[in-house]
Amino acid sequence: MKMKAMLMAQPGSPLVLREIPVPIPKDTQILVKVKACGVCRTDLHILDGDLPTPKLPLILGHEIIGEVVEVGEKVNQFKQGDRVGIPWLGRTCHQCSYCQAGEENLCDQAEFTGYTVNGGFAQFTVGEQDYCFKIPDIFTDVQAAPLMCAGLIGYRSFRMIKKPIRTLGIYGFGAAAHLLAQIVVRKNIRLFGFTRPGDRAAQLFALKLGAEWAGDSTEIPPVSLDSAIIFAPVGSLIPTALKTVRKGGVVVCGGIHMSDIPTFPYELLWGEREIISVANLTKQDGDEFLEEASKFDIHPEVEIYPLEEANFALMNLRNGNLRGAAVLQP
Repeated sequence: MKMKAMLMAQPGSPLVLREIPVPIPKDTQILVKVKACGVCRTDLHILDGDLPTPKLPLILGHEIIGEVVEVGEKVNQFKQGDRVGIPWLGRTCHQCSYCQAGEENLCDQAEFTGYTVNGGFAQFTVGEQDYCFKIPDIFTDVQAAPLMCAGLIGYRSFRMIKKPIRTLGIYGFGAAAHLLAQIVVRKNIRLFGFTRPGDRAAQLFALKLGAEWAGDSTEIPPVSLDSAIIFAPVGSLIPTALKTVRKGGVVVCGGIHMSDIPTFPYELLWGEREIISVANLTKQDGDEFLEEASKFDIHPEVEIYPLEEANFALMNLRNGNLRGAAVLQP
């Protein structure tokens, strides 16, 4: 049996539509008919070669929503007909100290959907049952797709701030920010949005989602912030964000890749300010986030593209021409 898939032959080259065999699920895997797959900035980092040694040829895509059509012999968590989500973290060893401590996101033997194993820019894909999620009925397939990475990484970035938050800044108002913003506002946290200089459309989007203030990333907000989250892959934003947070504040770097961080005076870090990175997600993150997203009735804004237009969707993401998230539908 054959399926259509958008293949990356080498980093730096456009994806190509091909017919390839449908994968066969192994013992603990499920075969999923893809109903929707979000397009993430990490896909761009892989395509551009920012993340080294991807599986080649590769099917990108790690924000997958679909229907289980076949299960491996040892699968006991899902059955045919279930609607599931498949995220970035695709497999871990279950044996190392990280996995044993509930920090499986740090496992050295981890594999990643759409990077070291094939992803969802295709009609079918497989996923490990331990890292798939049942999707709440409140979300349609296309609405649920960006929850699997943009939503999850935004939520984990927020959880990494282990201090009371009254004011929060978000740098880079794309897919992750627009989902997290809805949770933050519903928690009665004052939100401040930062965008690329001059991007008035993104600033208006932030205000629409409940931000109290929105401006250029070069600006200082009207109040000192308790914490800030950086989703834009721009290292120079770290010292910029440090200037906006008060003593004891936290700056969270929410991306998997970031350009080099410039030198900055120790004065910006002094005062027990913290810089924290975020790596992947845990199963607990996913379960908690989907519950929160359902409770707060989060509304992902999506732009839908057919599978064959994956390159066009990636180009729009690269150029900042998306409002919310891009989602492919085979």
